[in-house]
Amino acid sequence: MTATARDRLAVHPLRAARLVLGSVLVVGEVRARIVEVEAYGSPENGPWPDPAAHTYPGPTPRNDVMFGPAGHLYVYLSYGIHQCVNITAGPDGVGAGVLLRAASIESGLDLVRERRAVRDPDARLAAGPGRLGQALGITVADKGIDVLDPASEVGLEIASRRGPVAAGPRIGISKAVEKPWRLWLAGHPSVSR
Repeated sequence: MTATARDRLAVHPLRAARLVLGSVLVVGEVRARIVEVEAYGSPENGPWPDPAAHTYPGPTPRNDVMFGPAGHLYVYLSYGIHQCVNITAGPDGVGAGVLLRAASIESGLDLVRERRAVRDPDARLAAGPGRLGQALGITVADKGIDVLDPASEVGLEIASRRGPVAAGPRIGISKAVEKPWRLWLAGHPSVSR
């Protein structure tokens, strides 16, 4: 029996991050290849305690989707302006996720340029979590969307192959900074700075 995409995401968040990396997020006419991600673990009493994770305090109205099945959007507002996009991971009830840090726009470039309203080179339009959310037009209103449902307005196409992967510490956190849970496609021009 072949594992479904949801089964493949319902694992340790670092394993799920490796699966999401190189995959394509489809939002209407925009296709974006995910080139950088960060894994985030569970609450203190879970299998992968991670004090940097939004799940660490346990379920709240803000993070409740992260405690459901893998393969759903968890979107939150950072600094009151940046829509940060995550894919839920881990088994149902545990709480874990994968932050999408950067993507390469493969189609829908005109719409992305309109949304971003900047003169950045194409490779930099979705280089960073806030830029990615804006480029794709994803907002906190999209929290909970099942990206594995073929009828969904946001879909995730799991990559069959990836290029070389690099790993290092996560960015912009003050706890659990030693975890090398940030992954990116080595040498890709759309990886965040």
